[in-house]
Amino acid sequence: MAEQLHISTSASKKERYDELVPQVKALVADEPDLVANLSNVVAALRQTMNFFWVGFYLVKDQQLVLGPFQGPIACTRIDFGKGVCGTCWKEARTILVPDVDQFPGHIACSSDSKSEIVLPVIKDGKVVMVLDVDSDKSNDFDATDEQGLTAIVQMVGRLRGI
Repeated sequence: MAEQLHISTSASKKERYDELVPQVKALVADEPDLVANLSNVVAALRQTMNFFWVGFYLVKDQQLVLGPFQGPIACTRIDFGKGVCGTCWKEARTILVPDVDQFPGHIACSSDSKSEIVLPVIKDGKVVMVLDVDSDKSNDFDATDEQGLTAIVQMVGRLRGI
């Protein structure tokens, strides 16, 4: 089967998430390889939502290590509690940052990033990775993004290979 998304280009942000989530679920349902699935998830998010940067950082050896992503070159490793991603990992909660310059300790992987949302992927009560989404516009994320992306990370947390 050819993998293709069917998302209405005139749809609102909420409608695009509502259309995207079941399609991503179907896309990853029969694929056992974690990297393939994470890669398709970020591609689907970038294609549908037109994010500046979207990707996963996986917990490995007490650091977040860059996983599948789409966008400009990114930081490769992030320490526990450092920056938005490391803080999300430490606190095991979603962090929405309207202006990255106002986030204490923000790690500027790209000077073009202006706002960010990072969500934990939790398996068996532990953060196993984070989904990091950046925008090149300030104040670009809201509760609609948090709700739609939460549905995605909950799905990712149930994938095989985690």
